[in-house]
Amino acid sequence: MKDLFAQINAEIEKFKAEAELHIEKNNKAAGTRARKSALELSKLLKDFRKVSVEESKK
Repeated sequence: MKDLFAQINAEIEKFKAEAELHIEKNNKAAGTRARKSALELSKLLKDFRKVSVEESKK
């Protein structure tokens, strides 16, 4: 679970950096990378929820 949490934090940082480039400098490629990162982040958060529920049942 700690590894998953670390992956989520890393993906959040990646998303923040790319979104900032897209918003501040109107970098279209950074917008694409930010959207890809957001999609990956949603997958990781779903996995976290699944693991968290399993852990709470123990």
